[in-house]
Amino acid sequence: MFTGIIESVGVVRSIRGGSDARVVCVDLGPLAEGAGLGDSIAVNGVCLTVSKLTSTTAEFDVSGETLAKSTLSRLSADAKVNLERALKADGRFGGHIVQGHVDGLAKVTHIDKKGDFWEMTFGADQELLSGMVPKGSVAVDGISLTVARMDEKSFTVALIPTTIHETTLSQVRLGDTVNIETDILVRTIQAQLKRMLGEDKGLTIDKLKEYGF
Repeated sequence: MFTGIIESVGVVRSIRGGSDARVVCVDLGPLAEGAGLGDSIAVNGVCLTVSKLTSTTAEFDVSGETLAKSTLSRLSADAKVNLERALKADGRFGGHIVQGHVDGLAKVTHIDKKGDFWEMTFGADQELLSGMVPKGSVAVDGISLTVARMDEKSFTVALIPTTIHETTLSQVRLGDTVNIETDILVRTIQAQLKRMLGEDKGLTIDKLKEYGF
């Protein structure tokens, strides 16, 4: 499990393989200290496993499924990526629950720079947006952010200077695609309500009574 608090920005050193599977080599920088084989590290919000470690460079095996469902297929050498190690059991919980499982992709549609503070809007499909709520949490390329507002086609987040400068969001441009992981708590509640009420049934007094309310 992760928290969406980015620890470091790493650099992709090389990529091997094709569309079915790839080996992505990332310079972990200071995060390499204490890292070991089998460790879980979120790379742009995608949970990957260290398969080889040489000095500060870690190798990650990336499956075709992960390539198809995330932006890792678009990485190239020298690209910068957000890095976060898995949370220790006694670690400080600073963001929100992030699994490292990408739910979908979103595209940057608007960037409003208000001095040191930015607002960034992302276009997304309805299925992805249904897992979000205003003032709720969302992970964008692994970064824990709060949904400032949303409509039927997009959602907007507010960025503080620390987030802008300590993550890859400072390099994002209009039209870029990012990894999105919605809040597992929202998705769990949503799934449970669907099971209770059915896909086409609304919440009624009879339903509330049936479930003990």
